[in-house]
Parts: sequence; structure tokens; C-alpha cells
Amino acid sequence: MQAIAKNIYFETHFPGVTLGVINTPRGLIQVDAPPSADDGRTWRASMLNLDTGTERILINLDAHADRTLGVRTMECTTIAHEKAAQVFRSRPNLFKTQTDETGADWEHLAGISNVRWMPPEITFTQQLSIFWGDSPVVLEYHPGPNLGASWVRIPDARVVFIGDAVLATQPPFLAHADIPAWLETLKELLSSTNRGYQFISGRGGLVDADTVRTQVKFLKKVDARLQKLSSKGQPPAATEHLVEDLLGEFKVPASRARQYTSRLRYGLLHYYTRHFHELNNHSEVD
Repeated sequence: MQAIAKNIYFETHFPGVTLGVINTPRGLIQVDAPPSADDGRTWRASMLNLDTGTERILINLDAHADRTLGVRTMECTTIAHEKAAQVFRSRPNLFKTQTDETGADWEHLAGISNVRWMPPEITFTQQLSIFWGDSPVVLEYHPGPNLGASWVRIPDARVVFIGDAVLATQPPFLAHADIPAWLETLKELLSSTNRGYQFISGRGGLVDADTVRTQVKFLKKVDARLQKLSSKGQPPAATEHLVEDLLGEFKVPASRARQYTSRLRYGLLHYYTRHFHELNNHSEVD
């Protein structure tokens, strides 16, 4: 657990997403959960060392399985955006492993099957403030990376947890993304509103403005490549030819090559199908 400011910590040790915790006089405000139940119990135990109040609450920054599979293990009230809650409503009550390789981290962990989802008990639409101390912790909706993508902002400490808005050393998840909205979100992240803030990525921890700009550049490249395929009337399967070039934008360790290749392959295919191929087919029918 690494301190980023007074009473604010993040953890990158566990497989899955970067975890966060804000220690307030009333209790702990947690950001996301590890997908593995064993890791969840270890994370809970590590927080027992914090001198804090008795209350616990957990915020999910979106509905991705890497950050929501382990929520039940944390044994506390959960908050997420309304659109993230809608994803849970469309899921079966019991999570079961799938055959598609999406490039998620949970797919490389043993023993994750037949997990019962825990939907958020509290939701919001644009913003929600939690007053558990002298200053608020603010939840904000920032669309683009995933359904119900949100940030957790601690204004007095100038710290913001930004989820999957920026991934420093790995390709992003694209299957449920909205790239134009995502680019607007990143534009806001780089604006004067966030000057002086420390950004905590949902995968990798602390990132700087240069990393944000690199994310912008990559997303623009993805969008341009997909626009080009669409202009030529190419089918979704043609996105396979983009994978190698786009993966070359990252320094991928050999141990992660298959996972990140799968992530891009799956993400490009589904993004193109939703945003280009289905749209084109609908236009032809009209």
C-alpha cells in the first residue's frame, strides 16, 4: 500500500486493477476490489492496520469484471454509476467463465468461477459527494472507457482516481468504449481544472500528463484506422490486420504478449461491429 497524500493510498500489487483507499474519520472509502477472493481477503486484512472509523464503503469505477468480480468479498456497501448498474441488471446472477479471450486480468487467475455478482446498492448519474470528514470525496461520471466510467476526486488533497481513462503500459479495453467521448474525457483531464492533481490510473498507479497525451494519441490512431476500414466497407474480421501494428505502440513483456494481443483483437472486433458495421448495415436498410 503506497501513500499518495495524507490518508490516501493506492495498491498495485494484486492482479487486476489498481486499488485505492481513503481513510476518513468515519471509516474507509475503498476504490475497486481485486477479482480474486483470496486477494480480496488479503487486501481487507491490510486495511485493518489503518486507524480509522468503523464504516466501510466501496466505489466501482465501472462495471468491468476485473474490478467487480471480487466486490462481495469486501463485505460493504457499494456505489457505482447508474450505467454500470444497468450492466449488472443484464448479467446472470452467477458469473461463469467464458470461452472468448478478452485480455482481462481475471482470465489468468485460478479458481474464478461461479461467483455471485454484487450489484451496486447506491448509484448516481452525474456526481455524488461523500461527506465522511472535513472535506468531501466526489464521484464524477466521465464517459468513454467503459459503461458507467467514473472518477473519484479528493479536491483538498488534489488527487483523482481515474479508472481506465488512462492505461500507462498496456493497451486499453475497447469493446465497450466510446472513443469520441473518451477523447473528450481526456481533454478535460488535461484542462486547467485538473492542474496540480495527481492522477491514479486504474491499471498501473500514478500517471502524469505526458502519459495522458500518449493515451490521446493512441486512441486517435485507433479511431483513424477503424474509420478507414469503414470507408472501404470492410467487415469486422478485417480488424485483425490492425492488431500487430497497434500492439507495437507498447513495450509488451513476453509474458503478456498473448493477453494483450487478445485484448486488442477482441476490443477492435467488438468496437468496430458496434460503432461502424452495425451502423452501416442500418443505413443500407434505411
